[in-house]
Amino acid sequence: MNASSPSPAQNRATTTATLYGGVTNRRVTVRDLAAAKQRGEKWSMLTAYDALTAGVFDEAGTPVLLVGDSAGNCHLGYETTVPVTMDQMVMLAAAVVRGTERAMIVADLPFGSYQESPAQAMRNAARLMKEAGVGAVKLEGGERSARSIELLVEAGVPVMAHIGLTPQSVHAFGGYPVQGRGDEAAHQLLRDAKAVQQAGAFAVVLEAVPAELARQVTEQLAVPTVGIGAGADCDAQVLVWTDFAGMTAGRVPKFVKQYANLRAVLGDAARASAVAGRGGARPARDPPSPSPPPPGGPAPGGARTPVTAA
Repeated sequence: MNASSPSPAQNRATTTATLYGGVTNRRVTVRDLAAAKQRGEKWSMLTAYDALTAGVFDEAGTPVLLVGDSAGNCHLGYETTVPVTMDQMVMLAAAVVRGTERAMIVADLPFGSYQESPAQAMRNAARLMKEAGVGAVKLEGGERSARSIELLVEAGVPVMAHIGLTPQSVHAFGGYPVQGRGDEAAHQLLRDAKAVQQAGAFAVVLEAVPAELARQVTEQLAVPTVGIGAGADCDAQVLVWTDFAGMTAGRVPKFVKQYANLRAVLGDAARASAVAGRGGARPARDPPSPSPPPPGGPAPGGARTPVTAA
């Protein structure tokens, strides 16, 4: 072996040393996220709802992809996440799993799929794991959801909790207000965070929470916190991909940084295609010419070189 080449043991260490560029020969797991918390490595989680987009994010090195019920708002045309069904979540999650190789895939349990009882939560979490192949599920609620989280974890289902602003409760909240303001609300958020950790959640999403409160929660929990509109001190950050990539029409949350303007790019491409179509131009390049037959006539069996359809 070359003296400068890493040993097999060093290679194995490299695959677990970091989330970005380290875990390359398998899926990211809850143990990797726990280790990242211990060493202070921050990470990102992005939403994904289809195989193609998920594959792009997976190739970019994103360690965790969330198949969120936010698909209701940004892909299915609903005003809220409430109408999203289990069948829809299974279909979307299965596509994301098929389109990825490395990222840990977490899928939301949609509204009405777990609130009735821990047994209901177990049935539907099992669907996401068995039918879609996800590595974990996410559900909303703190103390009120602790019993369901405990049952799922005992059954072998990794659970990511979600507290603070819980979008499935939009009608109860009367909108999307910041949560945890004031002493009583802050104490309740801390109780919720500790309750879901005690129940066995491997990570906790903090949405629309004051930055200072999110920092306190992050310091007091042994499991990673994932912020969305909760300041910069969480262990990880999650964004809806259509927001940060500039696909969302109209206003986006003020905490979102837009890294691209795909809506403009796709609009320009569609308009250019329309101009070409109206002018009679072909919408695609001409297919390649078929290869000439071999000397002596067509190939045995009359086989022809395939031609790509226009």
